[in-house]
Amino acid sequence: MTALTGTGPLVRLALRRERAIAPWWILLIVALGLAMVAYVNRNMGTDELKLTYIDIIRSNAFLQGLGGASVEPRLDVLATWRSGGFLYVASAFAAVMSVVRHTRREEDAGRSELVRSAVVSRQAQLTAAVLVAAGISLTAGLCTAVALIGAGLQPLGSFAYGAAVAAAGWVFAGLAAVAAQAARNARSATAIGLAALAAGHVMRYVADASGQQWPKYLSPIGWGHLVRPYQDERWWMLGVSIAAGAVLLAVAYRLLARRDLGAGLFPERLGRARAPELRGPISLAWRLHRSLLAKWAAGVAFFAAAAAGLSPLARDLLSRPSLVVDNIRSLLGMSGTLGAYSWYLILILAYAVALYPVLMILRLRAEETSGRAEAVQATPMTRLRWAAGHLVVTGLGTAALMAVAGLVFGTLYSLLAGDLTTDLPRFFAGALATVPAAWCVGAVCVLAYGLLPRACAAVSWTAWALTAALGQVAGPLYGQWGGSPLEPFHYVPNVFTATPADILPIAALLAVTAALLGGGLLCLRHRDFH
Repeated sequence: MTALTGTGPLVRLALRRERAIAPWWILLIVALGLAMVAYVNRNMGTDELKLTYIDIIRSNAFLQGLGGASVEPRLDVLATWRSGGFLYVASAFAAVMSVVRHTRREEDAGRSELVRSAVVSRQAQLTAAVLVAAGISLTAGLCTAVALIGAGLQPLGSFAYGAAVAAAGWVFAGLAAVAAQAARNARSATAIGLAALAAGHVMRYVADASGQQWPKYLSPIGWGHLVRPYQDERWWMLGVSIAAGAVLLAVAYRLLARRDLGAGLFPERLGRARAPELRGPISLAWRLHRSLLAKWAAGVAFFAAAAAGLSPLARDLLSRPSLVVDNIRSLLGMSGTLGAYSWYLILILAYAVALYPVLMILRLRAEETSGRAEAVQATPMTRLRWAAGHLVVTGLGTAALMAVAGLVFGTLYSLLAGDLTTDLPRFFAGALATVPAAWCVGAVCVLAYGLLPRACAAVSWTAWALTAALGQVAGPLYGQWGGSPLEPFHYVPNVFTATPADILPIAALLAVTAALLGGGLLCLRHRDFH
């Protein structure tokens, strides 16, 4: 038996499992690259507009940090400046999730032990996972390059851009391989990989915003930006990414040879022998979800504080007459542009928080498939009480996250650009007004979980993605500032307008949410587990 015995069949198995996931990642990356080309063509169609936009970017550190300090008044450079950071992060994110899915998650489920009972080497599963993740990144980069060439951009720069997207995925595939060996379980491995991704993105952002380029050379995400597609094409930076990925993969193989199956380098933390506070379904759900809720609250508070910190800058930028400002003012019904800016950022936070109930419903499915839910129901706790406990904690957690967003955003905004007694209540009310829409997204996931449990993950992710794509976050890219009536946030009342808020849309959202929840619980009650 060689070191790679069984790798081929495991690659085919991983590709079969990825067929419902990888195409969406590839489509997202390609679509975002093309969307930014269309955006620049539509909103900066003349050289004068491009030069004005460049002057605004170069005069502001925050904007420089968004896409990189190096930008030129050309279509290809501006388009990649706006989309590059997102594409590199998306490729890296997909690679991390894919490697962990086919390595550590398989071990946690006990399937790796069954696989290794066949004629399969110890390194085969890790090799297959890395090959599949690297293949997904390579396909995404190649498709992006071909799509951009089709849109009229230079072939050489397009291939450099696509190669940078693929290289970002390769580096983080190697990093995820190391995390899968070091962590105790799949959840910890995913956390390590995504934390490294976040750190790399922050380092790159700080480097471009501050003008100090040395942190950029230490960031795997920064290496993609340093390729400089459509400018001078630094191909040697791709070699840095490839070498770093190879080193990380070598480390992962060394760690794999030194650990037991199902174990990690970090020892398992022992829990308490008794849990007297677990007296019902709500306390059980709270114990399971409290750690993730705390992390979400910290993240929401951070981004709300960052958004509020930009209020003085936004006030200066929005005071300049432009087509974008006029669109915001007329289509959102605003008399003050700073209020439009604030409401738009609250909506962005709300769309992000709407992902929280999606993840919590998927946690219900994970509890079911792992057998833990069945063990719980061996006690007097019924299936509906078990599910209702999770739903109560999920609903209250979603409201708590938006409350944190409103309090942090409103307090800092009031101190920097407003009045504490009038603006803080308005921000708090505006944040809470978005909660029914987020609940409605989660209710769709509950119905999918009860009615179509095997397709629950696909339906849930699709529901959230379509909500964001049809809504007021991605909508402005296509001139739809008010969003689409097909998504729930379209009906959220805007507290920054002078007109009184209408309660009827909120009541309708709550009624729809209740109907979806009822349907999901009814289906759950009458179907078999697993």
